[in-house]
Amino acid sequence: MTLAVTGVAVALPGAADPRALLEPARPGADPVDPAALIGKKGLRFKDRATRLGLALAHAALTDAGILREGERTVPGDRVGTVVSSNLGNADTVCRAVETIAKESTGALSPMDTPNASSNIIASETAIRYGLRGPNLTVCNGRTSGLDAMRWAALMLRAGRADHILVTGVEPDNEVTRRLVGGPVADGGAAVVLSRHPTTPAKALLGPVVRTARQADTVDELKRRAPGADLWLGTEDHVPDSARGLALSGWGELSGALGVVQCAAAAGWFAQGGSGPVHALAGTAGAVLFAPERTG
Repeated sequence: MTLAVTGVAVALPGAADPRALLEPARPGADPVDPAALIGKKGLRFKDRATRLGLALAHAALTDAGILREGERTVPGDRVGTVVSSNLGNADTVCRAVETIAKESTGALSPMDTPNASSNIIASETAIRYGLRGPNLTVCNGRTSGLDAMRWAALMLRAGRADHILVTGVEPDNEVTRRLVGGPVADGGAAVVLSRHPTTPAKALLGPVVRTARQADTVDELKRRAPGADLWLGTEDHVPDSARGLALSGWGELSGALGVVQCAAAAGWFAQGGSGPVHALAGTAGAVLFAPERTG
């Protein structure tokens, strides 16, 4: 079954379009303001990662035709959401632990504690946009974003939903910088993967592979789809005939990496690039094809 990428959204400092991911990052660009994108209502008491995720979800669902003027156009129980975030609410969790250590559980804010849930971004997205299909958060290191794409594809092929919103997002703050040893991307991307597209496809998702070693993943990608025009996420395995794009200039993407790669592939096709496109994140890999491809 061919799965279509029908909606794409990007929210990174200096990048609001998937084609911008193919250009160098802009140092010093203003951070993304979710309230300016979707309004302030419902964002109070939400952590940074959740606010960014809600803005990405709105843009991707709208791009896919699932939202129109804020209203859903398809049954909510046929739309699921998968979120990939390794660092999303780390600041909330660390703040809660510090409060308990210094005072007690009684000092915790009842407005803040829900944000300590590991599934907070996915659950808030589902509640806000009425997505009653499968709901899942993946927190799996560097492979997390492509793992999220794989889980979304599995659920679609199993008939659990007709559309899955996949969001990869990471916030930049003192806690996340301390965890990764440097700046974090402070944003991410979202794509809608559909088995019954409601709008023209931006890309087609091919095989998503996972092996024990990165070299084996590279070999498997080459075997499944030889002759890639673009390699995303690596500069080490790029044939002479292809372009390599590491995306590292946007800061540490962590759990957002694989989803940002898929958005970048859609941007590549939008500006006339052909394919296939290979995405590589650790030991996970994916192939994306141009939307006009059949079979």
